[in-house]
Amino acid sequence: MDKVIAIVGPTAVGKTALSIELARQEDGEVISGDSMQVYRHLDIGTAKVTPAERAGIPHHLIDICDVDQQYSAARFKQEANRWIEEITRRHRLPIIAGGTGLYIQSLTDNLALGDDQDNGEGEESPIRARWEQLAEEKGNAYLWEQLAHLDPAASRKIPVGNQRRLVRALEVIEKTGRPFSEQPQEERQADFLLIGLNTARPVLYDRINARVDQMIHQGLVEEARWLYEQGGSQLPAGKGIGYHELFDYFAGRCSLDEAVAKIKLDSRHYAKRQLTWFRNRMPVHWFDLVSGQDAIQDIKSVVDDWLKK
Repeated sequence: MDKVIAIVGPTAVGKTALSIELARQEDGEVISGDSMQVYRHLDIGTAKVTPAERAGIPHHLIDICDVDQQYSAARFKQEANRWIEEITRRHRLPIIAGGTGLYIQSLTDNLALGDDQDNGEGEESPIRARWEQLAEEKGNAYLWEQLAHLDPAASRKIPVGNQRRLVRALEVIEKTGRPFSEQPQEERQADFLLIGLNTARPVLYDRINARVDQMIHQGLVEEARWLYEQGGSQLPAGKGIGYHELFDYFAGRCSLDEAVAKIKLDSRHYAKRQLTWFRNRMPVHWFDLVSGQDAIQDIKSVVDDWLKK
């Protein structure tokens, strides 16, 4: 079985640096798991790893789309699996680094996405949110009964206690109009080790704010203006945090200081959504690289033990 490391967590917590260090140590290659780094020309606002920072480590799924092209979790899953297979064939270790929860989960849980156009920016789909709310109000048994009515074959394979799978099955049925048991299911071909990075909330927020200030200094306003002139919020790439907030400034609806403050606020809210996604949906080993003195050694120890299994 192929082995894959996925480094996840909120924005500005150090995922990129860790992915490069592990790639150097374990002879790996990095696959971006970020829904915005796929876009060409958007380098500053997406915190895209620079050629110098890559330190000779091959990186994939970066700069593969124009800003007017739609990118989806379904496409990511297909292309990431292809790169996992290719990297493994070269006897190297695939390392996925990114904070787009749906993208990572599409691989680890082999989600049947079909033509799902969700960009995975941490927002719940309305269908999924409704089923999760029903699970909270009425319990898993209610969801299982609904699934048994809609798709008896699927209900026989999903236990009452597995809320995540129950919600996903009901969501897919509602989206596609077909039983979950009849959806194309691929065999999982990889063994994933999920390394999660986090730190104390005040420290994380300070890092996010400092990163936004650095982006402004590096030329984010000019980069966002270019995107605005290409079509702005009408483009798939125009919905990204760090860009759409500045569009209001360009249109004269707010000051630059107000736009920058909104970027920081939206980034902090996004970080909370990212943490909620990874904590509730995926079996992550969490570490604090910012405050934990021995965290990097602990991570390397976990990785080494996992690779030996």
